[in-house]
Amino acid sequence: MKGYCFDMQDKNDLLKLIPQVDKLMQHAIIENREIYQHELTKAVRAKLDELRERIKAGTVKTLPCEDEIIKSAVDLAENRAQTSKDVRRVINGTGVILHSNLGRACLSKAAAEAVVEAASSYCTLEYDIEKGKRGNRTGGVEKYLKDITGCESSLVVNNNAAAVLLILSAIAGDGNVLVSRGELVEIGGGFRVPDIMSLCGCALKEVGTTNKTRITDFESAIDSGTKAILKVHSSNFKIVGFTESVPIDELSLLGKTRGIPVIEDIGSGALIDVQRYGLQDEPLASISLKNGADIVSFSGDKLLGGLQCGIILGSKKYIDVIKKHPLYRAFRLDKITIAALEATLRVYGDSHAALRDIPTLSMLSSTEEALRQRADSLYEKIIKQGGTAQVVEAKSVAGGGAVPGLELKSYALSVSGKESADKLEQKLRALPTPIIGRIENDKLLIDVRTIFEEDIEYIAASVAEISKI
Repeated sequence: MKGYCFDMQDKNDLLKLIPQVDKLMQHAIIENREIYQHELTKAVRAKLDELRERIKAGTVKTLPCEDEIIKSAVDLAENRAQTSKDVRRVINGTGVILHSNLGRACLSKAAAEAVVEAASSYCTLEYDIEKGKRGNRTGGVEKYLKDITGCESSLVVNNNAAAVLLILSAIAGDGNVLVSRGELVEIGGGFRVPDIMSLCGCALKEVGTTNKTRITDFESAIDSGTKAILKVHSSNFKIVGFTESVPIDELSLLGKTRGIPVIEDIGSGALIDVQRYGLQDEPLASISLKNGADIVSFSGDKLLGGLQCGIILGSKKYIDVIKKHPLYRAFRLDKITIAALEATLRVYGDSHAALRDIPTLSMLSSTEEALRQRADSLYEKIIKQGGTAQVVEAKSVAGGGAVPGLELKSYALSVSGKESADKLEQKLRALPTPIIGRIENDKLLIDVRTIFEEDIEYIAASVAEISKI
């Protein structure tokens, strides 16, 4: 039947002529296709079932040729393979740079290449090439962290929640820890500082009030059971008005005077000064250490711009204690994250290169002029293809719990058409590579700050198609 189409009135005759699955699976069209055999078999069966139903219903009176059947099955299999992934690529047009639902930080090209190399081959994860014997699992990462921050020692674990849990378990597991009431935070997923204290075997000792805590509050709270002072950066909320908090340098001086380690969780993990881009309240890891913090922890997939991990810096005597704790092995990094982190940290030796090559920093530092040019370019491509849109001013945010309330001036494409903003937004989400925008005042916006140059042609064609009048 290959290459021929049949036109018969009798339904039973048509049904009998439907080719067998096994025969179709031998078709030349499927050779060298990057589709698993079982996925293609399911697609062929689905297309044949659909054909049978249409013949029975009388809507098909001409039997498609084998080429047509197998081509439609291949298309179905490829579409299913793309859309059935729980984790798949999307285009972020929301303007939220560290979008928690969309995977937070995007890796630099160098980090992505390092991941592929480490994942697809054997690597020197715990092997010293020069000595020909077992090596330090995170030696390269620790070297870069020391160069960048000036820390005495460091270690890395699988996320910052694990970092805080490990620090408290190792340093203060059988004592109490002082924390300002204004810093008893909860972050995403129900992670609460008081709950972590309980898991670590620490006794939480609240200090001061929600809006005002002074150094004298800490001084009077110290007793024989105090094992640590913890300062937590309020990265996902802000208390304004009649407020007062104790800076890390004052806490560090008190800790050294009383022989108590001071721990600071700075959250988003800035390694270079980001104040010039509007992120005024983000602690800098190196500054926290210079101001006397004994231990500093932060995330690797936020302002640092790498994969999810938790980074711990500080005094060697405390880091050594933490490394010996049994939980460290449970929380240690895999080879992929180590490779990505090492490649990400390597670029920080050159701040200009970091701003250029690390997507998070590049997006944060994009100028209004550059964003306007990108928006105009996208607009022109949409209009040339018959679409309807206009360039509008917009507000981007850092996201990921960094600098709550901060808005960065940006530009967006406001997409219009015959249908509502909700319908247009749904259509963009249904694309093979979904485009995720945001709806504001009943308008669908695609913020250009968080899109990549290589995606502009695809975005333009997609927007033009759904917005044609």
